[in-house]
Amino acid sequence: MIDPWWPLAVLALIQFGDGLMCLKPVAFIRKCFEDVGFPRRFWWVAPPIKFAATAGLVIGIWFRPLAILTTAALVIYFLLAAGAHIRARDFGRNFFLNCLGMLTLSSATFVFTVLAPAQ
Repeated sequence: MIDPWWPLAVLALIQFGDGLMCLKPVAFIRKCFEDVGFPRRFWWVAPPIKFAATAGLVIGIWFRPLAILTTAALVIYFLLAAGAHIRARDFGRNFFLNCLGMLTLSSATFVFTVLAPAQ
């Protein structure tokens, strides 16, 4: 078990909430998808990705390799999202607060998970 476990739990809770908001994208998520040119026909993939991340983070509390894999995948996901914002020249709130904020949180959780003492 990773101790303390709360960084993974906090990130899991955020991913779960994000997944719920992506089921029928709320206004700011819809605007974000549209602003970066993410095709509407692929919007359905966001909730399963978010819920899979949630599961990986929660299970990762007890199985460290999965925690490392999941947090690394989230870092890659948010790096790609940042790239999409930059390509679209979308430098508003969705980029600076949401995307870069989640990239920072995911990166910090990844580093914490890698450096956490093995139990």
